[in-house]
Amino acid sequence: MNFFQLHVFFSQIIWSITFLVIFFFPFCLSSDLQWYNSCGDYFGCGSVEHVGFPFWGGSTRPKKCGYPDLELGCVNNVTTTIQIKGMKYHVLDINQSLQTLRLAREDFLQGICMQKFINTTLDFELFDYAPGSKNLTVLYGCPPPYTSNPGQFTCKINGSNDTDGYPVEGVIGPSGCSASVVVPVLESSYAQIGHLSLSQIIGKGFEAIYKVEDEELCGECEASNGRCAFDLSKDETSCLCPDGSVRDTSCNYSTSSATSGNSSTKKIVIGVSVVGGTLLVAALLCCSIFAVRRRKQSLAQAQSKGLGPSYPSTGLPSSNEFRSSQGYTTSPSTYLSQSLPSYPSSKSDFENSADVLGVKIFSYNELEEATQQFHESQELGDGGFGTVYYGKLNDGQLVAVKRLYENSCRHMGQFLNEINILARLRHKNLVTLYGCTSRKSRELLLVYEYIPNGTVADHLHGKLRSNVLPWFTRLNIAVETAEALSFLHENDVIHRDVKTTNILLENSFRVKVADFGLSRLFPNNVTHVSTAPQGTPGYVDPEYYQCYQLTEKSDVYSFGVVLAELLSSKVAVDITRHRHDINLANMAVDRIQKHAFDELIDPELGFEKDCLAQKMVKLVAEVAFQCLQQEKDARPSMKEVLESLKGIKREMENTQKQVVVDIHESDDDIGLLKNVPPPLSPETEVSNKSIR
Repeated sequence: MNFFQLHVFFSQIIWSITFLVIFFFPFCLSSDLQWYNSCGDYFGCGSVEHVGFPFWGGSTRPKKCGYPDLELGCVNNVTTTIQIKGMKYHVLDINQSLQTLRLAREDFLQGICMQKFINTTLDFELFDYAPGSKNLTVLYGCPPPYTSNPGQFTCKINGSNDTDGYPVEGVIGPSGCSASVVVPVLESSYAQIGHLSLSQIIGKGFEAIYKVEDEELCGECEASNGRCAFDLSKDETSCLCPDGSVRDTSCNYSTSSATSGNSSTKKIVIGVSVVGGTLLVAALLCCSIFAVRRRKQSLAQAQSKGLGPSYPSTGLPSSNEFRSSQGYTTSPSTYLSQSLPSYPSSKSDFENSADVLGVKIFSYNELEEATQQFHESQELGDGGFGTVYYGKLNDGQLVAVKRLYENSCRHMGQFLNEINILARLRHKNLVTLYGCTSRKSRELLLVYEYIPNGTVADHLHGKLRSNVLPWFTRLNIAVETAEALSFLHENDVIHRDVKTTNILLENSFRVKVADFGLSRLFPNNVTHVSTAPQGTPGYVDPEYYQCYQLTEKSDVYSFGVVLAELLSSKVAVDITRHRHDINLANMAVDRIQKHAFDELIDPELGFEKDCLAQKMVKLVAEVAFQCLQQEKDARPSMKEVLESLKGIKREMENTQKQVVVDIHESDDDIGLLKNVPPPLSPETEVSNKSIR
């Protein structure tokens, strides 16, 4: 095709585009007028009436008239509904002046005996629970409660005989029951639990705030005779005006005639710009093609004369160099070796020697063989978002392999989150990540160092309970766990799932904190991160549940529960305890306040036999008490917690040196002090400063 043919071809395209723009332009201008008229109508269904922006739905308000996720439905012209994160709610009331909705879960309105046990979860980017609402956990398939419960009911679970169920304030797991469901209710409704049934209380719903910050903008828009709408292309609120124009905030002009003139001029400018821009692009395209053809001809002529084409320098370093922003030059392999520790050698037939976020890549087949095809006999336990297996690599290295429950987007995020945190942070009390499978592998697997001595939970109230942990060992576990968490906080990481099952123990009882799937990188220039509450019932910060604001103090609260477990050997949640003591945190705060230590401390520690032991235990209980304060601002930081625990440990070591002779001469069996190891190597000087 010669240049003349190209010119004819592109001329035809230009005139075709020009015709289409001119023909369809008037239709485009009239579409905004249609939206203006549509967005003037209100939504109404049953008792919910006169609802405008930011809501849309029904036959009256099209999608452009409201936020995409605030669609209202109408069932039989009686019931207003809304769907939030896949869960359907009945909308009992909407107060647009307060920006609140009263919602009730549709599945609970059909009966208290559930078919699917799903917790209530709002989209916290758009909603928050309103003051006056509280979480309730409905337990199903439970043993008879310790005391009678006013909300008790019976249900068949999985076709079984009638079993007990009842509500518990707050958020807890099923524990000894078959299942649990968290559902918010109004505090005023729950206060009538003796007079109303549980179904009636839940049926009255709960209040949520919709977080739309465009009310002031909409007021300005509507005051200028405009209609609020949502521009899906820009993902922001806009103002539709009577003349068909779309404005950012208001339809106000200096005069009414200026409105028409301004709008018309704007439309003409847009039209001319579209046509002119199209013609310009087409002309440039023709010139570019012509220039390329001429360049090829020149190169061909040059090559025919024995000359090679010259290329401009890229200015980039060669493939075997890496230039840092500081100006020095080093090879990529050297740079990585300086930043990361070496990993166990292991032959990988998949992406051999590759790195993902700086960790070794293992093949799926290699890890499948190491764990005996993930045989159930190799299971070590469940960890966060997967099952952990014992494994032995071909070179004899012992490892722990975490296998995800399912390869969903959410679990992929947790997979990468754990790699990102553990690959960049190294500490003696954090579990070491050796590597992982490729993201292209058939399954996502994480490979850790193998920690042989179980978890703190195993030793306190699990399968290793027969060997009672001496008090000094428990205190050392508390200190080393606090060291790990303090280190994380110094590096802007919140663990978010601190609990005794995530604290692993070596044979020497050295602590290794594990399971970072829920952890969050925490920017050091902000006070909190807004996020949906996650974690394990019994350990989660109550203020986090109420305000949905994650802070370092959320880890401090969870650590307070761990201290309570070390003191008492009790589990964090136990529904067989009295209803006020189901959560160990509540029980610990109550007993410490009342100085009823004998009702909290593990009797096998011999707490009452030694004055020194009593003093040390009470000091640790005081630290736990401060960590478990309801308001986060009343809690100490992990650094302050660590300083206090180290001070208690040092005081105990120093006193032990003075009384060791008396212990050898005495036949008394003092559980808190027996089997005390010699003092550890000297550490940095620690003050005896108490937490304020």
